[in-house]
Amino acid sequence: MAFAELLDRAGGVGLFQALQVFTLFLPSVLVPSHMLIENFSAAVPSHRCWVPLLDNSTAQAGVPGALGPKDLLTVSIPPGPNHEPHRCLRFRQPQWQLLDPNGTATNWSEAATEPCVDGWVYDRSTFTSTFVSEWDLVCDHKGLKPIGQSLYMTGLLIGSFCWGLLSNRFGRKWILNLCCLQVALANIGMIFVSHFFIYCGLRVLGAFAISGIILTSGMLLVEWTTTRRRAVTMTILGCIYSLGQMALGALAFTLRDWRALQLAVSTPFFAIFLICWWLPESARWLIITGKPEQGLQELHKVAKINGHKEATKSLTIEVLMTSMEEEMASAKGHRSVLELFLVPMLRWRTCIMSLVCFSQVTSYYGLVLDLQNLGNDIFLLQLLFGGVDLLARSITAFLLSFLGRRTTLASFQAMSGLSILVNKLVPQDPTVTLFLCPDWQTLRMVFAVLGKGCFGVVFSCVSVYKSELYPTALRLILSRGSQNSIPPESPLGRPWCHGALSDQKLF
Repeated sequence: MAFAELLDRAGGVGLFQALQVFTLFLPSVLVPSHMLIENFSAAVPSHRCWVPLLDNSTAQAGVPGALGPKDLLTVSIPPGPNHEPHRCLRFRQPQWQLLDPNGTATNWSEAATEPCVDGWVYDRSTFTSTFVSEWDLVCDHKGLKPIGQSLYMTGLLIGSFCWGLLSNRFGRKWILNLCCLQVALANIGMIFVSHFFIYCGLRVLGAFAISGIILTSGMLLVEWTTTRRRAVTMTILGCIYSLGQMALGALAFTLRDWRALQLAVSTPFFAIFLICWWLPESARWLIITGKPEQGLQELHKVAKINGHKEATKSLTIEVLMTSMEEEMASAKGHRSVLELFLVPMLRWRTCIMSLVCFSQVTSYYGLVLDLQNLGNDIFLLQLLFGGVDLLARSITAFLLSFLGRRTTLASFQAMSGLSILVNKLVPQDPTVTLFLCPDWQTLRMVFAVLGKGCFGVVFSCVSVYKSELYPTALRLILSRGSQNSIPPESPLGRPWCHGALSDQKLF
């Protein structure tokens, strides 16, 4: 494309691109922390009802000294499903008969129990504080936690539409900086709230801004990278997200209080807001939107950083306008999303890819946001998730070269689904054992990590394959509200058809 030629004149890939990747590393490595932080800040600790015999020193004064905490727990809390103290019920009156060696668990009835009217006592050995324990989002109120997570995902969805349109109007750099500031303010504000629904509102604002960071950072990387280096650059960006997942596990292990963890992943965005101002605006966007002089200035700036000062003389406004004439004319054309469904081949591809992406995203987030049900050590599991994702993203380019797009996508999508299915079939009751597998939790963790690695390959494959299935003009429509408004070349440098849309002339 024409802009790729201008970028080659400005040095292609050099010091500027390295500095840009390093700068965008800072927000990108923190993005997974905000998306997955509720694995730790919303962890549900073991809990039981507050009872006077155990938790009130005055009531304990009348208890015989021979009775220990275990005996008091037996007469105060009925057994739960896994033969542990029930999390949501307590006896109305102490059931002393249960201490009789000849007695049985059938000596009490449901009529003798009541809900936790005086609150709960939480196990703080793993987390000193989570917002679940702070706002008592357990038992009858446990449904509020998934509502909060659903609202967060809604914020991501709305942001993906809004920031794409806004970045087309106001530029990538301004939106990136605004989103960094919004993330810092919204997420630090959560620390000071005292009500769950106010927390949810700020969480939605934070998710809204996180979408903007993901979109604009990807745009800037793609639009300032030459075609032959674009696949490597986007692979690096994916690996940065993987490193962020690993960093979250280590950080959560160190900071066991949810407010401290929230502060640690949010405060750096103030510094990122200041650092990102040095980044040049997308020259391609400036030219397409009728600001060629500013676009030329940005190209000159990049050329100087890359050590190609002579390019400032050869890159003139006349050369720029001549080179970009065809691309500017193409960008002014208005296409309708209905064109995706007018051509039978495109209609079929659109429906299939929509189904693939829907199943991919729902399964992925269902896996990565449910660490507590996948293993006993959620810190180790988060670290393993990030490590296997890093490995998967690193080898995707080789898999695509040897197996092709369709085979890679289909096989790893199936493997990820099978891993989740097998994980679901493994018993969660720790008392159920077999000779060959005495530890079900370890087996569940193995299949969860395997599924996460498969998803890493699937995500990387889809990011390449999806754009290659559509001609350039229609990829422009697909990218609005989600990625580039200026149609880039294929991440692997594949040429695109600019002719009529027909089943026989798609490529």
